[in-house]
Amino acid sequence: MRTQVAIIGAGPSGLLLGQLLHKAGIDNIIIERQSPDYVLGRIRAGILEQTTVDLLHAAGIGERIHAEGVVHHSIELVFSGIRHAIDVHGLTGGKVVTAYGQTEVTRDLMDARSAAGLTTVYQAAEVSVHDFDSATPRVRFQKDGQHFELECDFIAGCDGFHGVCRASVPEGAVTEYEKVYPFGWLGVLADVPPVSPHSIVYGNSERGFSLCSMRSLERSRYYVQCPLDDKVEAWSDQRFWDELRSRLDPELAERIVTGPTLEKSIAPLRSFVAEPMRFGRMFLAGDAAHIVPPTGAKGLNLAASDVKYLSTALIEFYTEKSAAGIDTYSQRALARIWKAERFSWWLTTLMHKFPDTGAFGQRMQEAELEYLVNSTAASTVLAENYVGLPLYTGR
Repeated sequence: MRTQVAIIGAGPSGLLLGQLLHKAGIDNIIIERQSPDYVLGRIRAGILEQTTVDLLHAAGIGERIHAEGVVHHSIELVFSGIRHAIDVHGLTGGKVVTAYGQTEVTRDLMDARSAAGLTTVYQAAEVSVHDFDSATPRVRFQKDGQHFELECDFIAGCDGFHGVCRASVPEGAVTEYEKVYPFGWLGVLADVPPVSPHSIVYGNSERGFSLCSMRSLERSRYYVQCPLDDKVEAWSDQRFWDELRSRLDPELAERIVTGPTLEKSIAPLRSFVAEPMRFGRMFLAGDAAHIVPPTGAKGLNLAASDVKYLSTALIEFYTEKSAAGIDTYSQRALARIWKAERFSWWLTTLMHKFPDTGAFGQRMQEAELEYLVNSTAASTVLAENYVGLPLYTGR
């Protein structure tokens, strides 16, 4: 088997990269260890920056986002029992975010790839990458008991935090930076109308953090901060709804529509970056290279910007015979990643109750939030980061 670009991982980043390369006439094959249903079953992000929406339109899959996505012009912060709106649209010169679930993005990309007749190998076993430090990289895998070897010009590692690509880099060639947070998020998905259909609500309270988000006008996604060792089984639906209400302002708490939960899980939070993101003819993108706590809604959006940089670089290589783009891919991507990491870390630190927060720490958070909502300059910094910084900025 041979292709120009072998993509490891059929999540949003791998599928988006494949679609953009295909539209530029560059052959690619995607290798994925899970089934399509498993990939679609992952409950993930739902807030898209404008740059991500533009990129999905460029990939030819913007129709359903345009029809079904819900545009958000603001975010809301709840602290000291009072809710405050931040007009991100007004503060950023008209920029917005769009609520549209990652599952739907993945489905749209899968459908587009299938319609184009492109090759995706699902349920591939024993996937391994070889010779990416040479001019002839290879990918080996098993499918239905048969062994295959895929020759390629480049390997794109879009295979997530636990994937094989970063794990195959020689020891000492990559530097990893990590912070694990001392709490988790208990999240539920429910087919109820969102309490705030046109903005995300972030809550800071003495009981801990809360988040009111959405996937559509009929499906809500809600979270409360919980101990890392908490058990999902200990949380009945009623207990969750009661706890969520206790962390919001009275008016919003009264408006919440409850119902049976479709999914309930506890997720740990971490910040993680691997440097560099290029190793010879293998590149890392998305969660394979970095993780952000979900507080800032940057995970899927960072994956999309990685793919933008990488697809542009590869297209430049094949059409202009120039290596300039691939040579600067890692530096360019990391410049944006670290800014998003900073924002996600800052917002997580500001909104959550840490083991050592105490009464003084709580008052400090409230004082900063009070300043944030009453200062145009501070609100603008939050808004600019929330809607997404420009794709091309200096380090």
